[in-house]
Amino acid sequence: MSAESTPEPAIPGKDGSDGPRHRAGRRKKERSPHSKALRLMAWTAAGVVVLGGTGAGYVYFKLNGNIKSVDINQALGTDRPVKVDNGSENILVLGSDSRSGSNKKLGGGTDDGSARSDTAMIVHVYKGHKKASVVSIPRDTLVDRPECTDTKGVTHDAASGVMFNEAYSTGGAACTVKTVESITGLRMDHYLEVDFAGFEKLIDELGGVPVTTTKAIKDPQSHLDLKAGTHTLNGQQALGLVRTRHGVGDGSDLGRIQLQQAFIKALVNQVKHIGVLTSPTKLFDLANTATKAVTTDSDLGSVNSLTSFANGLKTISSKNMTMVTMPVEYDPANPNRVIIEKAKARLVWNALENDRPIPAAATKGTATGEAKGVVTSTP
Repeated sequence: MSAESTPEPAIPGKDGSDGPRHRAGRRKKERSPHSKALRLMAWTAAGVVVLGGTGAGYVYFKLNGNIKSVDINQALGTDRPVKVDNGSENILVLGSDSRSGSNKKLGGGTDDGSARSDTAMIVHVYKGHKKASVVSIPRDTLVDRPECTDTKGVTHDAASGVMFNEAYSTGGAACTVKTVESITGLRMDHYLEVDFAGFEKLIDELGGVPVTTTKAIKDPQSHLDLKAGTHTLNGQQALGLVRTRHGVGDGSDLGRIQLQQAFIKALVNQVKHIGVLTSPTKLFDLANTATKAVTTDSDLGSVNSLTSFANGLKTISSKNMTMVTMPVEYDPANPNRVIIEKAKARLVWNALENDRPIPAAATKGTATGEAKGVVTSTP
């Protein structure tokens, strides 16, 4: 399912040589500080997608041995939504709380190498690849998971009224894709999963990410202490920002999604601003870190395929990215969970299916996390 790592080649300028479930609404119990790191996954993946495109060629330095892939098409077969051939693409970006490999030092999760999904985003790239819409799916959304077959060929029975992230713990990437396609009626053209062990290193290699906070954010559990104002976040601070839950807003998971979405835009702006082609060494370090951080579908599982895909995204800037959360409402039977607001969600899926902007009416009046606008990109 994954390629073996190969030695790094010499290049110019470089030496040759479900724990406790939490709610999406207001919390009654504190979560483990370690588990808070998990939320960075999905937005990091989105950032890596854009990073690959804006690098304009640096992906040629990536090593095939770094790229892990899973064969989603083989696992799901033909029982899937029909691909709409209008020039657009849908990419499911997923994070997980695996504790295998280098992730063990981050704590929490499971010790046997298994994982649960954390946060998912559907990245819709419009025809012409100049604009994109990103739809976050809260992990605590109650859904009906369809019967699915994982990449090992094991079939899992359908289940009703389960948390969205249960799809990943049951059948991995394939079952998660199947569940998203069942919810949305949209074909997922590609899949990207992010490992967060290299996140701090990636941000540090970029020279930090500038953001502006409109309010002070202090959260001892995520080790974040930012006054209102402009900051260039290093890797540790960026990690703290996307981990924080009760440090700002209403303490909800939905609020954290809003912070993550703001950080994605800041990350995209920083990548475009610094111009990563200025140093061969920097090019390789960024490429090496980024490729080790992601798992792709098999169609993107090579340097050439990933290069072609990334080059198609290089013209998308943060101002051309619309970011929303899937329309949800609090579950009347359990305020710790949310359920899909089906009528409004259908407005989102119809818009993406027809390659049109998401209408404002789709998210008006839905549950939010009250953290919007707290973090913005620094010009």
